[in-house]
Amino acid sequence: MVQEVSDKELITVTIDRYTDLQRIKKANGNNENAELDYQIKVLTAKLSSLGVNVEDITL
Repeated sequence: MVQEVSDKELITVTIDRYTDLQRIKKANGNNENAELDYQIKVLTAKLSSLGVNVEDITL
């Protein structure tokens, strides 16, 4: 069974994941984490392609 996901649901899930990673980055302090930075960059690009401006939700 294949379920269709609406654009709004996709945006919501992606924002949730983005904010989760933002909280992890903040809790990580000044420690460098290239993978975390890359994941945030990818989600930023995905949200941008969906028309979401991440400036308002970035910690």
